[in-house]
Amino acid sequence: MSSHVLVVGASSGIGAATVDVLLARGHQVTASVRDPADAAALERRHDGGRLRVVRFDVTDTEGMTEVVGDVAAAGPLHAVVANAGIATAAPLAHLPVDELRRVLEVNVVGQVALVQAALPALRRDGGRVVVVGSLAGRLAGPMLGAYAASKAALAAATQVLRAELAPRGVPVVLVEPGVTASPIWHRALAATADLRDRLGPEVARDYGALWDDLAAEGARNAESGAPPERVADVIVHEIEAARPRPRRLVGRDAHLAAALATLPGRVRDRLLAARH
Repeated sequence: MSSHVLVVGASSGIGAATVDVLLARGHQVTASVRDPADAAALERRHDGGRLRVVRFDVTDTEGMTEVVGDVAAAGPLHAVVANAGIATAAPLAHLPVDELRRVLEVNVVGQVALVQAALPALRRDGGRVVVVGSLAGRLAGPMLGAYAASKAALAAATQVLRAELAPRGVPVVLVEPGVTASPIWHRALAATADLRDRLGPEVARDYGALWDDLAAEGARNAESGAPPERVADVIVHEIEAARPRPRRLVGRDAHLAAALATLPGRVRDRLLAARH
């Protein structure tokens, strides 16, 4: 059965793959991006009448609320996919506070603001929310503290939203992918290079080996991580399911992270401790 879905953060990776799968299954899709070039590329990729592309930034609450209101006014809204997110890599003990705020603003505050903006339409139309989290929300290692903190906070926020909105007929689902091939890795590596320079030679000396290891791992993940379509299939399944599941892990590494997160704290800390 065709329905209307708003996918936020649709320029690439999991968001773009979710748009592809939804359109292939006959749904009407509104896809949001920030950049005009990304909007034009998405429209060229899907030259058809079932896709509408809109632009907003999740940190611009007023602008986002206006656009989401226009989207909802066009017809019943069956689901919202909250997928916007950014990542950076740096030692949390030295991370500039403005950078920490930026990650939390996009990955947590912006996602909650999105749900708030869409909620009147979702309650009216019997819609649902699918939030894209990460295995980092369960298991946090060195150098990814800001990202892991944001995803852990997002998981908690999603749990609260689920408890609050279930009695009001709005299911809320958290999808937690493992390592996925996505341009987010390239963007994170670029941001990391800037941070290394910004933090100065002493921090670079103390954490340089960790940064180098993470950069190599990020480059590998961008190319050889699990295909984003695997996550998109799970998202679309929960959109179409008569009874969506509250929480979905995607990938063996995500299931492994969930298992490791249950280990005693000292054991887990030894496994995750920085080796350099």
